[in-house]
Amino acid sequence: MKKKLAVCAAVSAIAAMAVSGTAMAEEYKVGILKYMDHASLDQIESAIMAELDALSEEGENTYVYESYVYSGNGETATLQQQASQLINDDEVDVIIPIATPAVAIAVSEAEDNPLPIVFAAVSDPVGSELVESMDAPGGIVTGTSDALNTEAILDLMFIANPDLDKVGLLYSLSEDSSTQPIADAKAYLDEKGIEYVEATGTNNSEVQQAVESLVADGVQAIFTPTDNTVMAAELSIYETLIEAGVPHYTGADSFAANGAFVGYGVDYELLGTTTADMAVDILLGADPAETAVVTFDNGIVTVNTETAEALGIDYSGFEEVATQIVEVVTSEDME
Repeated sequence: MKKKLAVCAAVSAIAAMAVSGTAMAEEYKVGILKYMDHASLDQIESAIMAELDALSEEGENTYVYESYVYSGNGETATLQQQASQLINDDEVDVIIPIATPAVAIAVSEAEDNPLPIVFAAVSDPVGSELVESMDAPGGIVTGTSDALNTEAILDLMFIANPDLDKVGLLYSLSEDSSTQPIADAKAYLDEKGIEYVEATGTNNSEVQQAVESLVADGVQAIFTPTDNTVMAAELSIYETLIEAGVPHYTGADSFAANGAFVGYGVDYELLGTTTADMAVDILLGADPAETAVVTFDNGIVTVNTETAEALGIDYSGFEEVATQIVEVVTSEDME
């Protein structure tokens, strides 16, 4: 069976150099397994591809991915089939799964055929039992995390509306990436004595119904973490929220591009670029067990100016807590 571990590739390259006396270019095959198509994950995928292209052009080695890019469309069976093809058919030298569900499936499929896995956008790598620790993952898996600063997002709500006393929590129960941020949000709101109402959905229709129930319950603002299910439904719900006068505060800038009032947190283009760099480092010999998971805390607030105007919200106060404010308008191309 073809050896997959990056260290083996590095040893082979060194041996070839010793024989020939010159460096030999290598072609590495990179598999990309995306949980589903939506703005945040698409942005990460595009950044990974762009960085692999750039590194191929700049260096001696070539990083090929074109024939090894898959999207599971949120379907577990599809992801399992795609991961099995990449891993068990010896197609690639490293796999980059995007979002926690895709990572979990890739790791499961790699149990019998160890393959370096460099994940992108896992909110809680330790809690999801993908790595032993953030600093020392301890296995064949490492990558980048989009862990949220939940308190910072909620503080934006209080800046925009100091009289806020009832918050909606909108998320999917099927998303591991939402578990910890929602728990953090509850704890923070309890600490501040703010009432909250939860509503969940597993598809666009259910998310729409969840939004309608939160509006009926009289929430004054809604928080959603980096939840893929809600992200996929954002274009279907943002007008309902505007009509109800309820701002939607979310964990990614791509939500705002699809109509939400605010997206806060990680720059997904930077995250994708960093993930690609980590994958290449591992292909060239770095040990994933000792390669720390990378986190980001750049404090970027993305505001949809059309939604802000429709809601009548003055967001100038966000400058007090943001390192940068980015203004966007709704783009259906981001769907």
